[in-house]
Amino acid sequence: MPGAAAVALSLAEIAARLGGDVLGDAQIQIRQVATLASASEGDIAFLANLKYKSQLQTTRASAVIVSPDFADAVGLPRIVTRNPYAYYARLATLLNPRVPSAPGVHPAAHTASELPASASIGPNVSIGRGVVLGEGVAIQAGCVLGEGVKVGDGSVLYPNVIIYAACEIGRNAIIHSGVVIGADGFGFAPDQGQWVKIPQIGRVVIGSDVEIGASTTIDRGALDDTLIGDGCKLDNQIQIGHNCVIGKHCVIAACAAIAGSVTLQDNVIVGGAAMIAGHVTIASGAVISGGSLVMKNITKPGQYTSVFPLEEHSHWLHNAAQIRHLAKLAERVSELEKKLKNTDGEV
Repeated sequence: MPGAAAVALSLAEIAARLGGDVLGDAQIQIRQVATLASASEGDIAFLANLKYKSQLQTTRASAVIVSPDFADAVGLPRIVTRNPYAYYARLATLLNPRVPSAPGVHPAAHTASELPASASIGPNVSIGRGVVLGEGVAIQAGCVLGEGVKVGDGSVLYPNVIIYAACEIGRNAIIHSGVVIGADGFGFAPDQGQWVKIPQIGRVVIGSDVEIGASTTIDRGALDDTLIGDGCKLDNQIQIGHNCVIGKHCVIAACAAIAGSVTLQDNVIVGGAAMIAGHVTIASGAVISGGSLVMKNITKPGQYTSVFPLEEHSHWLHNAAQIRHLAKLAERVSELEKKLKNTDGEV
């Protein structure tokens, strides 16, 4: 988590670190980032959504971040950059650096592995045998790392994260509270009305620069590993089933449910509460709208939506009733076309 805001920086100093062109007073001092509506003296605001462009004229910010299209739309000191939203994110990180955890092992922690001196281990942490931590790893209160777990340099596990045996986390991961990585996948074989548990002997392997939101669960593979690629960003309360392969730089919003053996290729975006059936492959660059149900492969990029648009309940009932009869209507149209063709020689 970020700590207190850093010492104020001038626009010139910010641009020297992050790039962009400064217009106006380059020595204006910036302490914090803010929205156009809430900014005050010492803040820098940003315009990333055009519906807020009128606020450029009323903001009390000391400076703003804008795209080249709006470089002349405001008289305030400003940083002009191709992507104001990404620039804001980098500047917010610069002004609000994460306070590093103090190295050392809390007396109330239990560790069965040799750990680097730079690691920070909080109270009531349990670390099993054969665990390998990189430099500067922070494991906060109540976390449990099973035998043979590996965590890469600079990664942070917030309180009460559980990582089952043999799973691997890459460098600079951020894993929020309540995440469970490597629990058994949902695998059972039917046999005469009963269910026989299938041992889940794969792992979860997570790449570098991955962030996983609170209470998300990622199941270990049944045979092969469950894989999460570099740079993925997962929101809160997501379920990822066994043997899934999530490509690089995918984004998955809260409450999405991904069944087993799904493949998301690189740069896929999955909206909140979307559901993806098992053994489906989604092509690189595809965007799944929130609340959508994906039942078959998606083979090319683009936005896909299966949500019925929101409307008044009475209208929804009427439209839903019509949809139920579409198959019969299509059959009737087909029969009429055949009759017309037989009568006139053409449709």
